[in-house]
Parts: sequence; C-alpha cells; structure tokens
Amino acid sequence: MINRWLFTQIDNSALIIFRVFFGFLIAAEAIGAIFTGWVRKTLIEPEFTFNFIGFDFLQPLPGNGMYFYFALMGIFGLLIMIGYRYRFSMTAYTILWAGVYFMQKSSYNNHYYLLLLLLLMMIILPAGNYFSVDVKQNPSLKKIAMPRWVVLFIILQLWIVYTYAAIAKLYPDWLDFTVAKNLMAGRAYYPVVGPILQHHWAHVSVAYFGILFDLLVIPLLLWKRTRFTIFCLGIFFHLFNSVVFQIGIFPYLSLAFSVFFFSKEKIHRIFMKKKEFYAGNEIIVPSYKKFLIPVVIIWFAIQITLPIRHWFIPGDVLWTEEGHRLSWRMMLRGRSGITSFYTIDKNDPKKERKIVNKKAYLTSKQIRSVNTKPDFMWQFAQRLKEKYAAEGKEIEVYAKSSVSVNGNKRKVLIDPEVDLANVPWNYFTTNPWVLKYSD
Repeated sequence: MINRWLFTQIDNSALIIFRVFFGFLIAAEAIGAIFTGWVRKTLIEPEFTFNFIGFDFLQPLPGNGMYFYFALMGIFGLLIMIGYRYRFSMTAYTILWAGVYFMQKSSYNNHYYLLLLLLLMMIILPAGNYFSVDVKQNPSLKKIAMPRWVVLFIILQLWIVYTYAAIAKLYPDWLDFTVAKNLMAGRAYYPVVGPILQHHWAHVSVAYFGILFDLLVIPLLLWKRTRFTIFCLGIFFHLFNSVVFQIGIFPYLSLAFSVFFFSKEKIHRIFMKKKEFYAGNEIIVPSYKKFLIPVVIIWFAIQITLPIRHWFIPGDVLWTEEGHRLSWRMMLRGRSGITSFYTIDKNDPKKERKIVNKKAYLTSKQIRSVNTKPDFMWQFAQRLKEKYAAEGKEIEVYAKSSVSVNGNKRKVLIDPEVDLANVPWNYFTTNPWVLKYSD
C-alpha cells in the first residue's frame, strides 16, 4: 500500500514547469531586493543587524558586499530556471538565502521562512530532469515521470501552512475586525482602492475571507468540482495581497503551486505539449526508500509541532512574542510603543542611570522593533554591553517599556528592574523578565 501511494510513477510536467516558475520568482526576489532598496535599508545602512539569536556570527558583508551577494543569488535563480547544474545551483541559492534569513529579523516575514523550506525541498526533488540545460548536455538524465510522493509532499506542506494560518486568525482582535481595520488604515493613501479599504464591509470581508480561504483552499483545490472556482478566487486573493500588502513573490509563488492540483493531462497540454506524456503507472521502489520515509516523518513532525509550541509557553504569544516566529502567524497583530534604555556603570559608586540614545546605534526600522519586541530588547542590551566592554567598562542595562498590541491599552512589557545585559536568553521556554498579563 505505501509503495503504491509513494512510488507510483506519474507524469512530471507539473514539477518541471514549477521549477521554471520557481527559478524565475526567486531570481526576481533577489534582484528586486536590490532595486527596491530592501538590501540597502535592511543590510547596508544599519551598523549591525538583529540576527536570529545564536547566529551572531552572521552579519552583512562590509561596504557594498550585500549587493553582490544578492546579485549572485539572482544568477543562481536564473540557473535554476533554465536547469543548469540544477542541484548545485539550488543548493547554492539555499545556503545564501538561509544566510540572509538568519542574519536579520527587522524585516522578518513568514514568507521568507516558507521560501527557505521550499528551497530545501527543491534540492531533493527531481526537477531538473526535463526541459533543462543539464538534460541537453547529458541526455541520460532525461525523465518524463516522477514518483507520486513528490506531489504528496508539496501538497501536505502547503496544507499545513494554510491551515495554521487560518487557525491563528481565530482570536478576538481578528474576529472583531480590529486587525483588518488597522491594516487598512495604513493603506488609506493608496490611489483608488485606499478609500474603499476604509469601509467596515471591507474589514469584514478581509477578516472572514482570509480565514475561509486559508482553511479551505487546499481541500477545494483537491476536489475536481471546486478546483477551477477556488483557483479563480485564489487569483483575486493573491493579487489583492500583492497590491495591498506588497509581500514580494509569495502571491505569485502560491499561484504557481496550482500546477500540482490540476490534472496531469491538463498541465501537460497547457505547458508542455511537445513533451511525451507519461501514462504508465509503474511502481518503482527506489533504493533511497529506507532514508526517505524517516526523513519525511521527521520533517512533518517538526512542521506540525513548531506552530503549536507557544501553547506550552506561559503568556499570550501576541503579547510576549515567544513562539511567534516559524508558526505561520501571518499579519495577525500590530505592535507600537516606546522603550527607553538606561545604562549603569558597575564601577560608578553613585550608580547613576544614563539614558541611551538609540538613534546613535539603530536605524528607524530597527528602533520600531527594539521598542516593542523582547528579543530585540535583549539583543540590543547585549550589543551595548559589548560596546562598553570594548571601552573597558562593565555596565548594566535596564529597559522601561510601554507597548500596545493592535491599538489596545499600553502596558509594561519588560521588568524594569532586570539587567538585560546580564541575563541569559531562554531558547525553548519563557523568559521570566517578559511580563505576562492574565487578560
């Protein structure tokens, strides 16, 4: 039974055309990051970046090095698209993207995490075995079929992403349209659509259509009777997100995944007429079976458990942020506030507190995160500690915070009596100096 489900050979047109789309989109992501100013604002202008904790060794290349870094990624993306040294190019892009992903959090986006997962997946998928430079140079690589597990793997991964995104929206501030209203208020200046998005009916539509689409899109794409209808709705949904929220390649990548849901015959007929269609149903059990099944089980065990880890951490994740990342909690909250930092020289007998001028160290974008997110506050304190240590001083760092989530009443986020420069960061549980509230 398991061999029939996983290793029955099917036509590979969907995977091949997806590789072409994918390569083009990730090339556009890299090159676009340069020309939109993202690289400059996020990686070149800051004195340092807020990396994922534990990845302190990852900092941007000096000078204009990150421009060349992203240009190289763009080249590898194009090589993936045309299928030149596919696995090498795929692996190279993955390593470079992982470096950028773990290097900075100021522009954190769940879609960047999804892209990292997709890159890892695409390394192992046989996506370069047709319509590629590799096959032209070495015809023995040519294949017109692939094992069924390839499609099942992709669909299950997408199902997890969309389902958790829907579940995460089932909380009061989303259901009473507060989040939608706040999101649209920031887009009131958009020509034509901006004023329309300020109406209550628009907030209701965004809130409930968002939940229903995320929850139902995969099941309805799998059902033949609803496939075309939900695909058309998906075009509207993703283009709306692209225009209104400007979230890069993700909407177009989501549409590209549709090739795995339509019939193999239709995808072959639309995109690859000249390719021989594979109509057989051979079951070919590969030698890598003994490795594949454990790896897939571990992969999906991680994918299923990571998004629920915040339930095992004290406090509300919307407030504490502990367990927020890697959990498909997309566009769920807006944070605002102000946090002041004070230093005390340990050798000062008066223990005088001196306020820190954040603008001397941080960009405006970084300041917004440092003002409202606990891990940024802790890392900034560590950075101050290092700076002063280089001058031969030992300091303590304290934070006085006032933070609001979704426009609600401001509250103190960080215990103002805790020296952030000299407390450890707890990776897998709560940090006691992040204050919790019963409401």
